[in-house]
Amino acid sequence: MKISDGFDARRLRPKGPSNWRLRLCAGFAALLAMLGVLLAMAGAANLLGSSPALGELNASPGGAAVLLAVGLLVLWLGVWLWRRCRRMRQPLSLNIASHLMKKHD
Repeated sequence: MKISDGFDARRLRPKGPSNWRLRLCAGFAALLAMLGVLLAMAGAANLLGSSPALGELNASPGGAAVLLAVGLLVLWLGVWLWRRCRRMRQPLSLNIASHLMKKHD
C-alpha cells in the first residue's frame, strides 16, 4: 500500500506550546536533588570519621546527623518535585492506556 503524498505524521500528535515553567521546575528540582546529595554526603562523611566538610556546622556528631537528615529530606523533596513536573507533562502524549506504556520515571 502506497502512502499518499499528503500524509503528514506530525498531525497525529499535535504540538502544543512549549511550557518553560515545567522545564524550569524540573531544573530547580534537579538542583535540589543535587544539593540534597551533597549535604547527605557531607553529613555521612563526618559521621564516619572524616574531617568536617562544612567547618563548624557539622563538627559534632549531632550536627552531622542533623545535616545528614536535612540532606536526605532535601533529596527526597527534589526527587518528588522532579517526578511531579514530569507527570504534569504527560497529558501532551498520545492517549494510550497507562498500563501499556513503559515506565520511564
